Parts: sequence; C-alpha cells; structure tokens
Amino acid sequence: MIARMSDQPSRPPNIVYILADDLGYGDVSRLNPDSKINTPRMDALASQGMTFTDAHSNSAVCTPTRYGVLTGRYCWRSRLKEGVLFGYDDALLEPDRLTVASFLKQQGYDTACIGKWHLGLDWRRRSGDKEDIDYDAPIQAGPHTAGFDHSFIIPASLDMAPYCYIEDGRVVETPTAHTEDSPRPPMWRGGPCAPGFDHATCLLEFTTRAEAFIQQQATTRPDRPFFLYFPTPSPHTPHFSRPPFAGKSQAGTYGDYVIEHDWAVGRVIDAIDRHGLGEDTLIIVTSDNGAHMRGGAQKTLGDAFDYERQFGHRSNHIYRGQKSDAWDGGHRIPFFARWTGRVPAGATCERTVCLTDLIATAAELNAAGLPDDAGEDSVSLLPLLLGQTDGPFREATVHHSVSGRFAIRQGPWKLIECKGSGGWSLSDEEVPADAPPMQLYHVQDDPEEQRNLHNDHPDVVSDLLALLDRYRQHDRSVPAHRA
Repeated sequence: MIARMSDQPSRPPNIVYILADDLGYGDVSRLNPDSKINTPRMDALASQGMTFTDAHSNSAVCTPTRYGVLTGRYCWRSRLKEGVLFGYDDALLEPDRLTVASFLKQQGYDTACIGKWHLGLDWRRRSGDKEDIDYDAPIQAGPHTAGFDHSFIIPASLDMAPYCYIEDGRVVETPTAHTEDSPRPPMWRGGPCAPGFDHATCLLEFTTRAEAFIQQQATTRPDRPFFLYFPTPSPHTPHFSRPPFAGKSQAGTYGDYVIEHDWAVGRVIDAIDRHGLGEDTLIIVTSDNGAHMRGGAQKTLGDAFDYERQFGHRSNHIYRGQKSDAWDGGHRIPFFARWTGRVPAGATCERTVCLTDLIATAAELNAAGLPDDAGEDSVSLLPLLLGQTDGPFREATVHHSVSGRFAIRQGPWKLIECKGSGGWSLSDEEVPADAPPMQLYHVQDDPEEQRNLHNDHPDVVSDLLALLDRYRQHDRSVPAHRA
C-alpha cells in the first residue's frame, strides 16, 4: 500500500532533480571539513533540508546511473552490462520502459530535461557508418520520447563528440568544425562541433534555461506540477576555471569548476524561491557517481587527477577509490533534499538510499501505484524525507563497477565480487595472488574499506552471495509498487 502523507498538500509537489556529473562526497564543504572547495549553496541547502550520509549511485559511472535514476531499475538488467555509452550510441532506454518523466506526465505533470543526457540517441544515419549522421533529420529516440515534454540537452559528456545542443529531438546547430587539431584541455576528445558551441559556457547555458523553465511554469502554468530533471555537465572533464570562478577554490581548475557547479545549484534554488515555490517543490541535489579525483596513497590516472597530493583535497573524502570502482569512492555520493515545511530543516538521515529510488518516491508522492514491470529496484524515500526512520526500508543495495563487477551492501556489511576495485584504481592482477577471491567489509566499523574480513565471516559471505544471486536471477529486488 502507498503510505498517505499527514496534512496532505492540495496537489503533489513539483520535483526538481539536480544530478551532478562526477561530484564527490568530499567536494561539498558541508560534508568534508577539510575540503579545499567552498560550496555555500549546497551547504545552505543542507541546512534548509535533509542530508543523506549513506547515499549511493547504482553504478560507479555515468550512463548506467542515469538509466537507474529514470527507470528505478538497475542498469545491468538492460543491454549495457559494463562501461558507458558514447555520443553516437543508440538509445539505451527500451521503447516501452516507464520512466519517472512518463509516469509523472500521466499524473498531470509538465516535464523537462535540461542538461547532459548520456543515455544514447537514435540518430538518423546516412550510411552504415555510426558517425555518418544526418543532423538535419529529427532524432528518433531520446528524452523527447522518454516522457519529457521539453528537452534541451547535449548527447553525452563534454568530452564526447558530437558537440552540439539538441532541443526537443532536433539538433540546434549542425556540427561542422572538427576539434582534433585545436588546443584542448585534458580529457577533451576531438570530433564534430557546432560552430557556436562553447564547452566552457555549457553549464551557464543549461542553468539559464533551467531558470527560464521554472519561471515559465510559475507564471503561465501555476496550477500544474512540474518535474525538472537537470543533469549538469559539471564537474566532469574537461574542467573549466571560468570568470568569475577562476581561482576561487584551493583545488585548482577542478575546484573552480565545482564552485561554478555550486553556483548553478544556487541559481536554480533562487528561481524556485523567487517565485514562491519553496513549499510546493521537492528539490533533490546529488551526483551520478564518485569523483574522478583521488589520493596519492593509491595508483592514479596521472598527476592531473591526484588532487590530494597537489592540493590536500580528497574529493571522495575518506572513502576508498574513485569513479568506476566498486569501493565506496566510486558510488557514495552527496545527497540533499529540501521541501520547505515538509522535510525537517537541518535533518540528517543515515539510512542507505540509492539513486534508483526516485520513481518509487514519485509514485508515493502521487499516491499512485506502478506497473509490475516498472521501478523494479526502487524504494520510496518519502517516509525518510518526512522523518519517519523507524520502520523497515531497503533490504539491500547492489553496486556495479565500470567493468561490470558487482558489490552488495546489506546493513553494515558489504561484499565485493572481485579482488581489486572493479574499476580503474586496482585491477585483480595487481592484488597479491594469495588474497581472498572477494572482499568483505564491515563499513560501519571500517568505512575506508581497509580490513578484508572475507576469511573471518564465511557465513556472511554466503548469505550476501545468495541474496545477490537472487536479485540477479529475478526481475526485481523490491516488491511491486501497488497503490
């Protein structure tokens, strides 16, 4: 049954979901006292709402996390079993798959996606060449076919061609220039680029459009709830230190880009408050996975990503590893929620939550059920948001690394189905041959995942493996969501 909220509002709230790209838990100054980056807007949001200290992305990399956010389904159940998509790849969302947007549209919401898509697009191709795109033809599948009334996006990350804006399924300006021979910052791949596309101002463009959407809804359609999905391109590579943010952090170009991201979050919140929508809007601010940056105590992907040694800054705070890994540095993320007058101000929730939980939360906010083939791995956060923390919640959470390696978390225990990180930090081949075949950590006592207890607790290993296998063999990990 769907729990009913006490003092039910006259209509369900607007939902604004801001999803950063590679923002680490330790990048937010509210969460990391030693952060070299000041994030006043996210800090203020935490004071005005609830901070989740044990929040996780369902994957340690971009595309599969976004699939989970919009569908409430672990991405390893889809065709994408490891890695990410690129800008020319076909749409990952199945044509008949219910998304948060299409569900909320059924409930009477206006829906918009503004930002980085990175879930594939069904381009019209002139030939069998994947990159031989007819940019003048309408795109056959994308956010505009996944439940969004309005969309203004880039295809993938800011380091993945083609570099262009797409509005409501049509390319705004045809990519003609090629960036292979032009000077580029690290991790900026070449490829076709629209003449007017400026990588450095992409976040500004999206922020301005997100503000405009909120204003339009507030002034022309005030009686209709809206869902704004705002997946920013920041602070993913390439990093920018754009005026007026240049030099404002103590963590180099990356830190300055995080400060601009924080500013963008603030601009969207200000737009909500300026139009008097605070009591009518649930705002969620989070990240798609851990940060690319990590400390010098482990192997790094070059000095450009070793921010602990360069600046004394740990983007993933105390957590081991980085984006891509099954260790917590890969998927433990900042997560804040504000709903003025409903979510307790300054509250902290220590329960384990996952980014797949959005669609079940949206269903409960609307006192509606979901079909049996939707939200298969989604648990409603509404009881937690309203401060109801005593009852049962999530049975367990499955994590997935860039190479397709699994981890499962239940209570204080976490089992990783490989010897290394499952990602870029440490391959299995680099682990001593006599090490246990898997890793078991008691993350409550050992949040830095330093003491592998695999050989000490074979019963826990066996139980967690059995639960993980049950989730993998069945179509869902949570009961069906019925009204």
